[in-house]
Amino acid sequence: MSQTIAPTLKQPAIQINRLTRYFGPTRAVNQLSFSVMPGEVVGFIGPNGAGKTTTMRILSTLDEPDEGDAYVDGFSVINDPDQVRFRLGFVPDAYGAYPAVTCIEYLDFFARSYGLKGRQRIEAIEHVLDFTHMHHMTDKPMNGLSKGMKQRLCLGRALIHDPTVLILDEPAAGLDPRARIELKEMIVDLAKQGKSLLISSHILSELAEMCDRVAIIERGELLASGTVDEILRKSTGLVEDHHANLVSVAVEVTGDPNVAATWLQEQSVAQAIQNKNGIVEFLFEDLAEARQQLLRRMVDAGLPVCSFSVKRRSLEEVFMNVTRGNVQ
Repeated sequence: MSQTIAPTLKQPAIQINRLTRYFGPTRAVNQLSFSVMPGEVVGFIGPNGAGKTTTMRILSTLDEPDEGDAYVDGFSVINDPDQVRFRLGFVPDAYGAYPAVTCIEYLDFFARSYGLKGRQRIEAIEHVLDFTHMHHMTDKPMNGLSKGMKQRLCLGRALIHDPTVLILDEPAAGLDPRARIELKEMIVDLAKQGKSLLISSHILSELAEMCDRVAIIERGELLASGTVDEILRKSTGLVEDHHANLVSVAVEVTGDPNVAATWLQEQSVAQAIQNKNGIVEFLFEDLAEARQQLLRRMVDAGLPVCSFSVKRRSLEEVFMNVTRGNVQ
């Protein structure tokens, strides 16, 4: 009898429970657990060899775990693989191109593979051609496509059966800047449609722009998950409740920045004050009015402030704070 997760008020679209996978003596995935909620975009990041692709292959029923389980819309990848496949679309980091097979033939083959018939199949193909803007490429052999067009075609193939969950493994690898921007726009559109996406990428700046949360793994283990700010607070030890509404502020002054740093310390208005290459950085209230008042006080105190801004924390900063550079 197949097993499913007991229904909840808001069941995760993807639920990974203590997933473990060995390749010989190497534990590629080690007791990995995290979830993706409906309509959420989660970035899945880690160094090469961290276990990202292995995890995605297990989620896509192309591999099986040695321990643990994973669920897509409540269906187990072990016990209900057919149910998972009908709810999931997978875009791998590389896939085969078939000589003399046109784009329309490729999409038609997969539509038939998912059991789509007649008008339903025609409409599904039309929909993905519209979404991926590939109507002008229908009769072109797929092995003659550019890298960007191949990625569009592969995404269209993954969408042909209208899945609720999408797994994208390095979808932007090798794409030119325009193709990356267009791919990002399509991902944002898919999330607006209510689809759940798990995306791995090494282009962290772009990933941060379209993800609600990130999950960071290294050597098969989950190191952190959450928003960029949540992870950075935890990685720097700022986990107390009274730090929850703080942002990082950067102030540049003409002259000696240590004077401004000393003034801030004497006023006891900021935390974690540092002088980084002539820029004074500190944690302060995440309220525009409070920052405005602080800037006025600094100017009234005679401090020569030439710039005062919130320093947005980057995903690269989070990644370097959390990971240790270990490989296996």
